[in-house]
Amino acid sequence: MTPLSTAKLVIFDYSGALSLEAPQFGRPANLVRALAESGLAKLGVATPETFWGKIVGPTWTLGSTTAIGYKCVMAQRIEALGLAPGVAGAEIAATSSRFVDLYLDHSRIDPRWRPMLENLAGDPGACVVIATDHYAEATETIIRYLHSWDIPARKTGEEAEPRFPAGNGRRPPFEKGETAPDSSVKNRELSPLFIANSADIGFWKADRRFWETVRLQLAITAIRSVLLIDDFGFNEGQGDSYGERARVEARQEKTLTGLEKAFQTAIETIPFFLKSGEQDREEVGAERIAETVRRIDRFLNSGGVTNNAP
Repeated sequence: MTPLSTAKLVIFDYSGALSLEAPQFGRPANLVRALAESGLAKLGVATPETFWGKIVGPTWTLGSTTAIGYKCVMAQRIEALGLAPGVAGAEIAATSSRFVDLYLDHSRIDPRWRPMLENLAGDPGACVVIATDHYAEATETIIRYLHSWDIPARKTGEEAEPRFPAGNGRRPPFEKGETAPDSSVKNRELSPLFIANSADIGFWKADRRFWETVRLQLAITAIRSVLLIDDFGFNEGQGDSYGERARVEARQEKTLTGLEKAFQTAIETIPFFLKSGEQDREEVGAERIAETVRRIDRFLNSGGVTNNAP
């Protein structure tokens, strides 16, 4: 692909940062409801303990570092455990698919990020990557959400589609909590946001090879500064081992080390942490996003986010 010449790289995590809904889906009450609604409960996956301990945990490595997909890996696991004796494989697959669709439908990008993402797409001096440890289905889901806002997006390593200008008349109305993008963006040609998914790349973000692959796929040149906005798994739901505090701390350290080595520059970080008890409070999420947006603006305009004042 054509090399990207840009001064600044902005990297967003997805689940727990851009999408506050995704971790909320895994809260015990929400999860039990989804297990029942999808039909997984009737197949023997009726509790959070079974879901996390017998389905997600043992299959996470395969599901998040290969193209197999969440739907397939879940159906295979249920069959392998014999949780639904006598139930046809096709029915198990259909039920797993319904559950994953529910999850992805409840993993939207928070609309309060929308103006910042639009501004970034219109900034010729910035490259934006949404980097996520996720299942294969997440890539197209994220792209679809961005396209619904007329923000161009594609998977890292894919050839460019025709670029299109902002303000082309197809833009959906703003949602509650949104503000209009900077007026300077309206008539500017937009650059794509790139999606880097561990399932597509084959490594997690804590692995240096993930970032080396991203750098090679984007053919980025002249990067002078990198900003990472990430919760490192901190905001994940109860029962999800990905959110265990020791793992979060280790993941944060390894991710930053890998990024620094891959791009040969210092990494600035905005940890997007929502404390226990705050994660489901809409006003807290709104304040955290607003604060983060201000810090991103400082990074873009002055090259640093060290000033933490709102």
